[in-house]
Amino acid sequence: MAERMSTRIRMDKVRERARVSRVENGHFKRKARAARDIRMGELVSKGTYPYTPAIMSWVSEKLGKPSTQVTETEAKGLATK
Repeated sequence: MAERMSTRIRMDKVRERARVSRVENGHFKRKARAARDIRMGELVSKGTYPYTPAIMSWVSEKLGKPSTQVTETEAKGLATK
């Protein structure tokens, strides 16, 4: 039978692996966010207000306000040219 590892050592290893994972995954997330910004900007410029919930969520996050308070002109300002 395997020798039992203490909880502290096991948790230290878990924390270390999580830290490394966050660093590695962060690079992929930055690329994905950039691609999403381009894609959503194009959808805003092509679509009509009110947009789908996914687009409104993105607009809301970019403007820093609830989607119910976002106006059409503010949303169109985020559209990619």
